[in-house]
Amino acid sequence: MYEIAVALSVFAVLVAASFVSLAISHRLPVHYAKEETHTIVRLAANIFVVTTSLVLGLLLNSAKNTYEAVDRNVHAFATDLVLFDRTLRHYGPEAAETRQRLAAYLRQAIEGTWRTDGSPVLDDRAAERLLDDVGSSLAAIRPADVVRADLWREAEANYQGVVKRRWVLIEESEGTIPGPFIAMLTAWLALIFASFGYHAPRNPIVVFTVVVSAAMVASAMYLILDMDVPFSGPIQISPAPLVRAQEQLNR
Repeated sequence: MYEIAVALSVFAVLVAASFVSLAISHRLPVHYAKEETHTIVRLAANIFVVTTSLVLGLLLNSAKNTYEAVDRNVHAFATDLVLFDRTLRHYGPEAAETRQRLAAYLRQAIEGTWRTDGSPVLDDRAAERLLDDVGSSLAAIRPADVVRADLWREAEANYQGVVKRRWVLIEESEGTIPGPFIAMLTAWLALIFASFGYHAPRNPIVVFTVVVSAAMVASAMYLILDMDVPFSGPIQISPAPLVRAQEQLNR
């Protein structure tokens, strides 16, 4: 997975930057160990620490907004499906086939998005074909009176709303954090960790602290990227709204 690969890469880069700095700092000429040099290194590191903290906060906020927007649209999508089914139910027996196709589409949408193997298919062609079949079945209905004509127009509007909401979910679920931005942030973090190793004592406590810190930063990056892609990973949107909608459609 992309998120795991990025997190492992960040961990490796941060540990390598610290260890390389730790290894070469003791081989530098003596005048490099002056307090003035240490002060400049600390000041430069502090600049990147502040900037990186702000950027990580912005990334977390962006991922959170994406997650919440998709979650709201999943609830709205479930509501649209239930309203569409209710309109078809009120129409009468002539809409029974359309209701069956709508239920088949919803079943495929749930199975394709929340798969047991953990790899969702958001732009599911099978689900798209089933939804097209719903539209074709609805278009084949010929209202016999004014009341049914009004219900048919309402059902058509509901169908268009379902199609629109489906594509909104597909577009929102691809992630919003660009790769070059992650690469730049990783470079900043590498400079910060390199400053940790500069003139630090080489002992197990330092090594342990560096490794644990790198692991925590990499874990934070993983969670941010995972939240930015809401239909996969440990932090993902619940299918409960659509499952409840499916129960309503199957009544």
